[in-house]
Amino acid sequence: MGDGRTHTAYKRANTSPEVGDKAVEELCDLGIIRLEKSKKVFTSWAENDSTKISNKLYFTSPFLRFWFAFISPIFKGIKEGDYKEVRERFLNRESEFTNLTFEQLSQELLKLLFEDDKIVECSSYWDNEVELEIYAKTKSGKIIAGTCKYTNAKVKKSELTKLQEKCEKAKIKADIFVIFSKRGFSSELKSLKGENLKLYTVKNFKKLVE
Repeated sequence: MGDGRTHTAYKRANTSPEVGDKAVEELCDLGIIRLEKSKKVFTSWAENDSTKISNKLYFTSPFLRFWFAFISPIFKGIKEGDYKEVRERFLNRESEFTNLTFEQLSQELLKLLFEDDKIVECSSYWDNEVELEIYAKTKSGKIIAGTCKYTNAKVKKSELTKLQEKCEKAKIKADIFVIFSKRGFSSELKSLKGENLKLYTVKNFKKLVE
């Protein structure tokens, strides 16, 4: 849980980068977590030297993430039949847990949706100022940037504006914007749908199990 960045994980674990790096290497070898590097492209040596962007850590499956977030820390109480703390823990962090799961499923779905121009790279994007849930490249070289909204409100045009502003700030020249939404989209946003804007709802996720 949390932002997944290595420096954050090491700080929470109260360990040094050296010890943390060794632990990450061992956990990766065991298949428990995977390490992902930022897709930030540095435009100069000065920028590269002065800007340190942490890698991110991801559990290799939602079950492992659930286990270490909600079960392992309070396993003793669960073993003794006390489920109050785990229920409270889950309710307090349910949104954080489901948001990343929705994001990862959206990435997998996106790979299936682009059939004519196959996606050759798909992940998230982050640097020290900007984060995007979706950052992908197609076989023809098109850049796709997107956001995922697992909320009970329809996504409005303002979310597209925010996405465009993030790309501009990160100097990402996106050819296509994609938005995944749990509850759908406003009429204003749907009217903008086209070759450069793709909108997907939970109904589209059926493709993952076909």
